[in-house]
Amino acid sequence: MQTIDYKQLVEGIGDAVVVCDAAGAIIVWNDAAVRMFGFTREEALGKSLDIIIPERQRQRHWDGYNKSMATGETRYGNDVLRVPALHRDGRNLSIAFTVAMLYDEARKVAAIVAVVRDETQRWSEERQMRIRLAQLEAASKAASKEEAIAAQQ
Repeated sequence: MQTIDYKQLVEGIGDAVVVCDAAGAIIVWNDAAVRMFGFTREEALGKSLDIIIPERQRQRHWDGYNKSMATGETRYGNDVLRVPALHRDGRNLSIAFTVAMLYDEARKVAAIVAVVRDETQRWSEERQMRIRLAQLEAASKAASKEEAIAAQQ
C-alpha cells in the first residue's frame, strides 16, 4: 500500500483545513484558509478562532467547542454546519464545514479539524432568488385580486 503524504494532502486540498488544539488555538492553517479568511499562516497560528468568528456567535461557538472537547463527540462530523464567519478585512462570509475529533494515544481529545468551504456567493444568490420569488408571488396575488375585482363589476 502506498504511503500518503498528509501534509501535502492538507496543503493541496481546495477547502480550508483548520486544526485547533483542545484549548482552541489554531495549530494548522492551510493555503485555502489563507485565501478564504485573509489571515496569513503567521497571523493565524497560535491564535484563537475568534479571529474568524463574529462576536455575536462567539459564546455559542465556545459553548459547543468546550462540550465537544469534554465529551470527545460532535454532531458535525457527518452533518454540515453553516454559519457566518469573518474575513480579515472585516467583510462577512458564509461558510459550511464538517469537523473531526483528533485523539491522542490515550483516546483523549487532542485537537479538532474543520474542513471549511466558502459559500458566500451561493448564499447570496439563493437570498436574491428568495427575494425575487417573494416579489413575483406578491405581484401574482395582486394581479389575481385585481382580476377578481374586475370580474365582480
